[in-house]
Amino acid sequence: MSLSIKNLSILTNHGVPLLTDYSFSIDKGEVLSVMGPSGCGKSTLLNVIAGHLSCDFSYSGEITVNGKRVNKTPSHERKVGILFQEDLLFPHLCIWENLAFALPNKVKGIQRKKEAMQALKNVQLEQLSDAFPNQLSGGQRARISLVRMLLAKPDVALLDEPFSKLDKALRIQFRDWVFEQLAEADIPTLLVTHDSDDIPKESQQFFWPMEINHA
Repeated sequence: MSLSIKNLSILTNHGVPLLTDYSFSIDKGEVLSVMGPSGCGKSTLLNVIAGHLSCDFSYSGEITVNGKRVNKTPSHERKVGILFQEDLLFPHLCIWENLAFALPNKVKGIQRKKEAMQALKNVQLEQLSDAFPNQLSGGQRARISLVRMLLAKPDVALLDEPFSKLDKALRIQFRDWVFEQLAEADIPTLLVTHDSDDIPKESQQFFWPMEINHA
């Protein structure tokens, strides 16, 4: 598994550059961290890779996942998972149903619940299977969000400052757990953050290569 970005440039609709002619690559099991202040366009970079770029921006360059160019591939076919600041769990579904929602369509019937329950057991959270998101703590919801992302079997993981809204003690614990899970899955990972404490020691990193440009 790999992610490669070649000669990527991102512009606002007003022609303001957020990123110009940038290239990088991430192989399986590696973490690349993009460090930069809030508002400089880090999340926009993730949206380009995931195929969710809004009409307020345009880009040029090549995005390759596992050697396949995905610029024109629909977002749901790119096999790119994203972990956001918010957990984005469905409030009307219990926890195992939230997890089952992420499973590939080829997983049918009762097997969907079995795989969701096994995923919870793997991370010692099976006791939460029938609870609803509003019954969980912030840390529990954050963990479930990562498990849901991994159940979708992504080839690339994108982390959009997922630790920023947690208190300090929980943030350290959850951050370490996230990188352990991703390392075990051997997934190439791109983390964007404005806090250097969030960057794992073994991570490659680059700082946002331009000054802040507001749309």
